[in-house]
Amino acid sequence: MKRVVDRIQWHRKQWAHRRLAAGVLKARPIVPADDGVIYFSMIGTRVLLPYLVSIKSLWHQVPRGRVVILDDGTLTDADRKLLAHHLGDPEIRAIATVDTGDCPRGGTWERLLTILDLRADAYVIQVDSDTVTVGPLPEVAVAIDAGRSFTLKGEAASQILPLATIAAQAIESQRFTNPAAHVQGAIESGMDRLDLPELAAPAYVRGCSGFAGFAPSGEGRRIAEAFSREATALLGAERWAQWGSEQVTSNFVIANQPDPLLLPYDRYINFWNEGVPPDARFIHFIGTHRFTGGAYADATRRAVAMLPR
Repeated sequence: MKRVVDRIQWHRKQWAHRRLAAGVLKARPIVPADDGVIYFSMIGTRVLLPYLVSIKSLWHQVPRGRVVILDDGTLTDADRKLLAHHLGDPEIRAIATVDTGDCPRGGTWERLLTILDLRADAYVIQVDSDTVTVGPLPEVAVAIDAGRSFTLKGEAASQILPLATIAAQAIESQRFTNPAAHVQGAIESGMDRLDLPELAAPAYVRGCSGFAGFAPSGEGRRIAEAFSREATALLGAERWAQWGSEQVTSNFVIANQPDPLLLPYDRYINFWNEGVPPDARFIHFIGTHRFTGGAYADATRRAVAMLPR
């Protein structure tokens, strides 16, 4: 019974948040620039209003570049018209047109692979629709100017570490030998077994693909595809295709860029219902706790109020 009540409450809060997020429609449209920066997201009709809060609040603090969207297949003509008005007629790509090659299909893999294609001549910033920017982001602006890739940390203690160290830190229940282990824990536990001659000293970071910057590079999909092939060989194709494998690969790609930046976790956070630090600037409201309490609504209200009319 508690589950049913919790589910009803979740849907009520989601509906209330959509009404609150609709305030973003009164904010001034973005004026894009062809300056070598791309804000990229995969969205559908269900998250249209939260996405507009996410992208407008981010662009307000880091007013660079243009928007490119990957349509998950559900955007309507009305959605596209709204996006064109508010985001300066962004490029919208269809998910069905993305060739994933030997990598899995689904689970946001199309998103990551498109980013790796786009970064051939642009700095590409991946931003989830469930993120809200509520303050200045100087670290992001500096990373763009310096040509450094960045990622949101998965947790405060996250570090860029050698693969053998990552594997040694795995807990027994999450080892790849346990069929019930989550795909992220499973592949992390076996990272010391991956053969990656493309990299002299391969590394990894437990980051979060909800917000990540990919500096311009000609490496394309090479590192991601090599990592995915090794992961498939270790876990099997069906297991590696599970939700979460794209985030692991994004983390791996970022960790093996020149001098990547891990965003400071006191200002760039994932919300786990443990409160919001007083100086938080960028908040990722992960699905598990997105509508727990009123933090998402409060951040959305603050962000919308900051936007110029």
